[in-house]
Amino acid sequence: MIKRGRRFEGSKADKYKRNDQISAKTVRLVGEGGEPVIISTDKALELANEKGLDLVEISPNQNPPVVKIIDYTKFKFEQIKQAKAAKKKQKIIHVKEIKMRPAIDNHDFQHKVKHAREFLLKGDKVKFTLMFRGREMVHPELGFNVMEMIQEALEDIATVEKNPVKEGRNITMFMTLNTSGKSKQKENK
Repeated sequence: MIKRGRRFEGSKADKYKRNDQISAKTVRLVGEGGEPVIISTDKALELANEKGLDLVEISPNQNPPVVKIIDYTKFKFEQIKQAKAAKKKQKIIHVKEIKMRPAIDNHDFQHKVKHAREFLLKGDKVKFTLMFRGREMVHPELGFNVMEMIQEALEDIATVEKNPVKEGRNITMFMTLNTSGKSKQKENK
């Protein structure tokens, strides 16, 4: 049963011991007063009850464990809020893949490079995969030439993160936006 005002009490996500869950005989109480004070757990619980707050074990690995007298629900709410804020600030980088063949036409090549440029400017990494079929395997240098052309076409905004490597029937290469690429792109506009 969930009590009103004690929303976080029974959750499995609780990693902090509080009130009667604290088993240590003495604790290091950190409060508004400044310096931490080492007192018995019973005394700390009495102080918390007088204030109408919870005694929460902040750092259990210390000897004696560090505790604080705080409103536990407010504390958990603040932690959830901080975690959400950290998640919002996180930048997720996607890897976009562009596939081509060694005998690619010039127009198709320009079209694929244009898409790669868009992906890079959005902040994503681009994986170029050049696929060989049948007798094309005899001439891997054609594939490496296409990869060089890609590097030249995108050198103004991107750098090669992983050089072209032949893996079975494919040649792969990774490119990422260089920091000066954004500024060069803005200057051109």
